[in-house]
Amino acid sequence: MPEVFTSNFMYLIKTPFWLRRIYPSLTWRNPNDTNTIYITFDDGPIPNVTPFVLNSLNEYNAKATFFCIGDNVRKHPEVFDQVVKAGHAVGNHTFNHLKGWATADQEYLANMLKCHELVNSGLFRPPYGRIKYSQISLLRSKIPDLKIIMWDVLSGDFDQNLNPEGCLKNVLEKTEPGSIVVFHDSLKAFKRLEYTLPRALKAWSDEGFQFGTL
Repeated sequence: MPEVFTSNFMYLIKTPFWLRRIYPSLTWRNPNDTNTIYITFDDGPIPNVTPFVLNSLNEYNAKATFFCIGDNVRKHPEVFDQVVKAGHAVGNHTFNHLKGWATADQEYLANMLKCHELVNSGLFRPPYGRIKYSQISLLRSKIPDLKIIMWDVLSGDFDQNLNPEGCLKNVLEKTEPGSIVVFHDSLKAFKRLEYTLPRALKAWSDEGFQFGTL
């Protein structure tokens, strides 16, 4: 079964059309005629990094969508509350960042529902972009209106072999109206995120982009 390959050795910055066709029921982009893009953050919330993101977004009056790991919400509820109170959207990213491809379906479902207890959202993003067709059906059988959000542009901020300038180049060259852009509010990504996010927000604002939530 096809997957989005996001290891440190190979990953796709721009999601190709053929992958969207393989998984047509998932949301890859959000086409619009308003010059709006959709910034998303995976793997938080955590101290220091998530507040940095919130401050950066606030400077440009930008809203975003945060796909939260349930265990991080459990450990850092005050940071999660900051995200919600700032008016951002939140989504489910499983409780323990499980890789669907390597996880039994019922275990995957239980882990997702455990996160749902803390992050009551109709949005879900599979960690690593890896999810089985059977898991898609199973999750939707429990939450019928569930929207599974993938992405159009992957920043690569998680890649420790990528320099910050390369990360910025990735997002500025590939983002277009309707793009769903992925960053990570994680310690692993912070070096690249800290450099890229403020500069990308400024460049996008200068180009007339608006920032929407999913």
